[in-house]
Amino acid sequence: QVQLVESGGGLVQSGGSTRLSCSVSGVSSIVSSLDMGWYRQGPGNRRELVAGITADGATNYADAVKGRFTMSRDNAKKYVYLQMNNLQPEDTGAYYCNGRRIGVGWDFWGQGTQVTVSS
Repeated sequence: QVQLVESGGGLVQSGGSTRLSCSVSGVSSIVSSLDMGWYRQGPGNRRELVAGITADGATNYADAVKGRFTMSRDNAKKYVYLQMNNLQPEDTGAYYCNGRRIGVGWDFWGQGTQVTVSS
């Protein structure tokens, strides 16, 4: 129905930047109706929300990344992005793309992509 595939990430030096992409396959009307999010799971930590963007384009960010990360979406291309600047070692983790629509029970996850920030 809907599949999410993350790309980007890798090894980045502290203070560096990278951009994650998430390809969202599925019917366009469904994709554009999803609220999207980027989650991060660091070593030994729970998965936590890093950034979110609603179907209407409103964004929200975890306090730890405000001013450094920017999430965006391109419904025509069916992609969501996470631009990450001034990366720090504590940003290291597996980053997961999520799409959901509350009320209808839709909750889709990608397989994750690893970001490692070296000090």
